[in-house]
Amino acid sequence: MEKEYQDQVEGRNAVLELLESDRDINKIYISDGEKHGSINKIIALAKQKKVIINEISRAKLNQMSQTENNQGVIAIVPPFEYCDIDDILNTAKERNENPFVLILDGIEDPHNLGSIIRTAETAGVHGIIIPKRRAAGVNSTVSKVSAGAVAYMNIARVNNINDAINYLKENDIWICGTDIDAKNYYYNEDYTGGIGIVIGNEGSGMGRLVKKNCDFLVKIPMKGKVTSLNASVSAGIIMYEVVKQRNVNKKHI
Repeated sequence: MEKEYQDQVEGRNAVLELLESDRDINKIYISDGEKHGSINKIIALAKQKKVIINEISRAKLNQMSQTENNQGVIAIVPPFEYCDIDDILNTAKERNENPFVLILDGIEDPHNLGSIIRTAETAGVHGIIIPKRRAAGVNSTVSKVSAGAVAYMNIARVNNINDAINYLKENDIWICGTDIDAKNYYYNEDYTGGIGIVIGNEGSGMGRLVKKNCDFLVKIPMKGKVTSLNASVSAGIIMYEVVKQRNVNKKHI
């Protein structure tokens, strides 16, 4: 297990998700005079879980903030704990499901990473693999954009994406890469077995070796004049094709 530096989670929904997830919280800062709406629920849950609450001025809270919209609440949390790839595979075994893994090859925008994590959690992805270098890691922005989904998602951070892909292959997982030049559309492939979906960098896509290492490549049809989608949107489209196929498959069992 690898840990990041101490971080903070900002925004009402993200902090509520954090409290409900049972993840450790060092302290919660609330802007004085903000005791209304969902803030009251945060205060009640924090007291129930014996989390220290500090009331400070809005100016001080804004000074602490790492995002543009803290909504009057910031939670200070211990370092984010990345998992191992085996933890992802074990989660699939515990759920008695074929592994469903997302591999992010150089997603640099923390907003994209947060959105992808949020969608992955709702789609039942067992875990996400990200590289240590030249890519966004989990921070307060990622946590806020994910609406707290980081607290429920296995995320492994690896030195080498290709080594991770090879390890998944050794565990009977097929690797599907998303590429605009692919011959086949994403909805014409089978994702009902163990599957790893690779989403490339926002600008340059997958690295050359990563693309070569994929078992097959798919593309999303483009009907307009713009010929690319935001990475988090592309990821969501493919993830929910996996969900659709697996649900249909279950109905036929």
